[in-house]
Amino acid sequence: MAGPIWKGSIGFGLVNVPVELVTASRDLDYHFRELHETDGAPVRHQRFCSKEGKEVRWDEIGRGIEVGGKMVVLTDRELEDVQPDRSQTIEIESFAGLDEVDPIYFDRPYFLRPGNRSDGTLRAYSLLVEAMRGSDQVAIGRFVMRTKEYLAAVRERDGVLALSTMRYEDEIRSTDFLPQIDRRPAKEAVKDAIAVIDERAVEWDPSRYTDCYRLRLKHVIDSKRKGETVKAPEPHDEEDLKPAPDLMAALRKTLAKRNSGKSTSGKPEAKGDISRLSRDELYRRAQEKKVEGRSSMSKEELAKALRNK
Repeated sequence: MAGPIWKGSIGFGLVNVPVELVTASRDLDYHFRELHETDGAPVRHQRFCSKEGKEVRWDEIGRGIEVGGKMVVLTDRELEDVQPDRSQTIEIESFAGLDEVDPIYFDRPYFLRPGNRSDGTLRAYSLLVEAMRGSDQVAIGRFVMRTKEYLAAVRERDGVLALSTMRYEDEIRSTDFLPQIDRRPAKEAVKDAIAVIDERAVEWDPSRYTDCYRLRLKHVIDSKRKGETVKAPEPHDEEDLKPAPDLMAALRKTLAKRNSGKSTSGKPEAKGDISRLSRDELYRRAQEKKVEGRSSMSKEELAKALRNK
């Protein structure tokens, strides 16, 4: 069981529930080490003074920030003065409907479990879980972890409390810097685009989606461990990235293809024609046909596997 990274309580009004914070996600990425190519030895990084050209010990390192081309040096005491109070309470300030909170504000996910196994704590925790579930609300509050104060959202998930740290409003960039589109699409094009969206709409199931890059990388690592030669993949076909010359025609051909199983030329699609599809489309079809090992396959391997189905 994962150990807690924070211990405290949830407090709102006269209610106080002891809780422990544990991570809700796992880091499954591969983390590479830097090696010296000539002998394969790990590479170490050392801290050097750019002025004196010599290594600097940890106890000689201070902190500063560059503002307007000038370095402002801050002492440890000055930094301590602005640290938030080391409160061990998640202070709930308000409640809001979960559908009202834009997902762009959510940052890292955690679970909150009961802080101990006493009857009082378990009853209070269970009551809070049921109240959050019944109200369909998310609690917005603040808490201090290590030396930083976080804005957080607490909600019920699968019978437990889940917490997500949040970004503040001024941390979200405005869209003003993006190019403005001043032309409106034709109503018929919007209608066809909505039809394409509706056609591909499915009930949300996170198990449908896998980290294809990580699985392909695992395949390469496993092959290298066995002493096998890894074949470099073919260059990605970028034709699919080009904009459609006729948007209306492309939308209608997409609908026709999805609805009738025909190719974009209007003719029944032969097995050999699937090589014209993008890797993403091939992978989607491989998912539907439950092709084993599809995540680590190249575009050509996916096409071959689908032809054999």
